[in-house]
Amino acid sequence: MSYNRKKILLVDDDPVNLKMARNTLMGFYDVFTVPSAEKMFIFLEKTLPDMILLDVLMPDINGYEAMRLMLNNEITKHIPVIFLTSKSDMGSEMEGLTLGAVDYIAKPFIPQLLLKRVETHMLMDAQKEELKYINANLERMVDEKTSAVTELQNAVLATVSELVECRDDVTGGHVERTSHTMRLLVKEMVANDIYAEELLSWDIELFLQSSQLHDVGKISIHDSILLKPGKLTNDEFDEMKKHAVFGEEIIDRIQRNTRENAFLTHAKIMAGTHHERWDGSGYPRGVSGRCIPLQGRIMAIADVYDALISKRPYKEPFSHKNALHIMCESKERQFDPVIMDAFVAVFKNAQHSA
Repeated sequence: MSYNRKKILLVDDDPVNLKMARNTLMGFYDVFTVPSAEKMFIFLEKTLPDMILLDVLMPDINGYEAMRLMLNNEITKHIPVIFLTSKSDMGSEMEGLTLGAVDYIAKPFIPQLLLKRVETHMLMDAQKEELKYINANLERMVDEKTSAVTELQNAVLATVSELVECRDDVTGGHVERTSHTMRLLVKEMVANDIYAEELLSWDIELFLQSSQLHDVGKISIHDSILLKPGKLTNDEFDEMKKHAVFGEEIIDRIQRNTRENAFLTHAKIMAGTHHERWDGSGYPRGVSGRCIPLQGRIMAIADVYDALISKRPYKEPFSHKNALHIMCESKERQFDPVIMDAFVAVFKNAQHSA
C-alpha cells in the first residue's frame, strides 16, 4: 500500500461486484471494500478515502440514505461519491446527482469505463484542490501587494506633508494635528447622525489620509511670502490665498496619471475648499453654505482650530478655551453651524491634544 496513492472505498453488498471493481482499480489506487453502509461508517471513523463508490440498492441503509447521512457530517460531506446501481431509469439517476453525487455508473459496469470515470473525477478533484491552493495564495499575495502599496502611499503622503511643513516651518505638526482633530470630529458626526449618510458612503480612513494633502499648494508659494517673519500685506495675502487653487492643480496633475480616484478626489476637494466660508466670504471661489463640499467644511474647522492654538510670528498661541470661544462667535459666518456644534461637543471639556 502506497502513502502517495489516492484511496478509494467500495461499498456494495454483492461480493462479485466488490471483487470486480477492486481488481479494476487496485493497480492505480489503494482500494478498500465493505459490504454495507453500516460498515462504511465504521470505516470512515478511522480512514477518510479520496472517493467512495457507493451501491444504491443495499439492505438496511441504501445508498441514497447513506449519502444523506454523509452530507450531515462535516467530516464526510466533502468526499466525492459515485453511485453504482443496476437501476437505469432517469429518475433514479437524477435523485443521486441531486443529492450531490459526482457521477452515476450503471451495473454491470465495464471495467475500462469504470476506471476512466474514476480517473476523470480524481483529476477534477485534484484540480479543485489545486485551484483552492492557488486562490488562497493569490489572496495572500494580493493582501501583501495591497499592504505594500498602502505603505508606499502613506510614505509618499508623509514625505509630501513634511516637505510642505519644512517650507512653512511655522506650522510644524499641523498636518498631524488636523488629521487627529478630523478623526474625532467625524466620529462624533456619525454617532449623532450629522451628515452621516454622506460620511458613511466614503472610505473614512481614505478620507482622513487624504487630508494630509490639504496644504500641498503651499509648495508653489514663494519663500518670501511663505516664510515672511511677520504679518502679510494685502498683496502678499492675495498671493498666499492662491495656494488653494495651486493645490487643486497639483492633485489634478496626479489624477491624470493614475487610475486611483476616491483618495485624490477627497484630497483635491479639501485643498481647494478648506478656506471657503459658510457666509460666502471665503476663497478661492466665494461659495457658501452647503454648496461648499462637506470635505472642505470639515477641514475648515480643523484647520482654523490648529491655526488658533499654534504660535505664529505675528501672534502667540491662543488657549484651547479661547480658540473655541473665537470659533463659536463666528460659526454662523465662517463654519457650518451643525458641524461646529459637533466640534464643540467633542472638545469643550478638555484640552485638545494630538
